[in-house]
Amino acid sequence: MTLRDADGPAVLLLRLAGPLQSWGLRSAFNRRDTGPEPTKSAVIGLLAAASGLAREDPLGALPSLSFGVRVDQPGTLLRDYHTVSDYRGRPLLQAGITAKGIQKPTSPAKHTHVTTRYYLQDAVFLAALAGPRTLLASLDAAVRAPAFPLALGRRSCPPTQPLSLGLRDGSLEEALSAEPWQVSERARKRYAARLGRERGQDGPVRPARVDCSATLEDPHGDDIAHDVPVSFDPHGRRFTSRRTRHIWLNIPSGFLEPDAEDPADGRGDEAAHDPFALLGR
Repeated sequence: MTLRDADGPAVLLLRLAGPLQSWGLRSAFNRRDTGPEPTKSAVIGLLAAASGLAREDPLGALPSLSFGVRVDQPGTLLRDYHTVSDYRGRPLLQAGITAKGIQKPTSPAKHTHVTTRYYLQDAVFLAALAGPRTLLASLDAAVRAPAFPLALGRRSCPPTQPLSLGLRDGSLEEALSAEPWQVSERARKRYAARLGRERGQDGPVRPARVDCSATLEDPHGDDIAHDVPVSFDPHGRRFTSRRTRHIWLNIPSGFLEPDAEDPADGRGDEAAHDPFALLGR
C-alpha cells in the first residue's frame, strides 16, 4: 500500500445487532421513541465513546464522516412500560422550578410517574462511515478496544459481537452492496424455508442474493435528517441537518450453497422480485 493509498478514502463497517436497540429522534419527557434505523448522531456518539471522548469534548472530524445504513433485519417494535417513584416515599417533583431554581413538587401530590419507552428487538443493521482512511483506522481500533462501554442507542442496549467489520474500499453504496447479509444463520434458514413455501417448492429456496433497504447520506438527496451532532454537552446539545436518499441494495445472501439461477438473486426473472419479502421474517 502506498502512502497515498494509506491517506486516501475508506469505509468503516459496523454491524449493529443485539437483543434490543433504540434510536431516539423525537423523545421527550415521559416518552422515549425509537426510529426504524440507527441515526447518525447515535453512531457518532458510539464512536466518540469508543475513542474516550467525554460528552463536553469537541467532536472534531467525526460529524464530517459520511454515513449510510443498511437494514438487514428490521426487527419488531417493543413497548416497555415503566413506573417511577421516590424510594423515600416522597411526592415526585415536576419540571417547573421556583424563582430560586428549585424544582416544584407535584400538585396534587403524585407518588408514581408512568413512562413509556420503545425499542427494536432482534434487529440487525450494517452502518457505514466514509472518510479519511487514517481516521477510520483509528476508530476501528477504538471500537475493538473501547474506552467506555458501547451501546445501541441506550445504555441498556449492549451490542453483540462482532461490532466492527473493518475497513473497505470504495463508496458508501459500494461497500454496503458488497458486504454479505449480516443476519443469523437461524434467520437465514427461516427466510429460505418461507421463500420455498411461497414458491410452492418442496424444500427451502436459498437465493444467492437478497434485497435490503438502505439510507445513504447524499448532498443531492430528496430527504432531510436532523441528526448530525454538533455537541453532546448535556447543557448545550446541538444538532444540524443532512440530506439523504433511500435505495434498495441487492446483496450477497451468505448461503453456503445457494440455489443455482434463482430468480431472487437479481439475475433472473424480474417479476419474482419482492422488495417487501424480508419484512416478514
